Amino acid sequence: MATLMGKKVVVVGGSSGIGLGVAASALKSGAELVIVGRSPEKLQAAERTLGADSRVRTFAADMTKEAKIAWLFDEVGAFDHLVSTAGTPPPGDPIDRTDMDVVRRFVDNKLIGAVLLAKHAVRTLKTGGSMTVTSGINKDRPPVPGGSVVSAIAGSFSYFARALSLELAPTRVNIVSPGWVDTPMFDELVGEAKSGFFESMAARLPAGKIATPADIAPAYIYAMESDFTTGETIHIDGGQRLI
Repeated sequence: MATLMGKKVVVVGGSSGIGLGVAASALKSGAELVIVGRSPEKLQAAERTLGADSRVRTFAADMTKEAKIAWLFDEVGAFDHLVSTAGTPPPGDPIDRTDMDVVRRFVDNKLIGAVLLAKHAVRTLKTGGSMTVTSGINKDRPPVPGGSVVSAIAGSFSYFARALSLELAPTRVNIVSPGWVDTPMFDELVGEAKSGFFESMAARLPAGKIATPADIAPAYIYAMESDFTTGETIHIDGGQRLI
């Protein structure tokens, strides 16, 4: 196992939620951090949360804008690991009421965004480093009705990583697939109903609780540090796939 001491780690979506949890864990492991997000305000808040450490730099960028992504990696320069936890609330309407504009925005943010990151990251990503992209439980337990689009996109990442890990070898490409995690995005999705949803799911999960970002971060650290893991989907869902 390699270590993150002195390694430069780029976390896209690192200003909140799972990404901020990964950033905090990587920083604790000795990494130099580049945190990327859309909101300058959220990035400033993330810096405060991380203690305004001198090893932390932040960049505001929209991962659907190719010119901005190209600029980002020019600014970052050579680095060791890329993590993407960036996301947006998924479409959830039944298929006969699906708003295609919403679907296209979601595909742009998640799938096309990941392709853009990979396209431009490889210019400065050190050989033998890694890329880790976030999938999710919806590929395994799609909501019904309304889960078809998010399930298709989430499921596609595993095949993306398998192919890209061969294309970029020995650079490694992996997917982390969390279950439900207590993040601000969940507040956007269900609002005040969150506590009821979480209580019900926690009672069913083999792990007995809903994850926090700190519970999920070790999977990303493992994906970065394990020199012998590539093309894999790492499930960290508290047993949610089993119920």
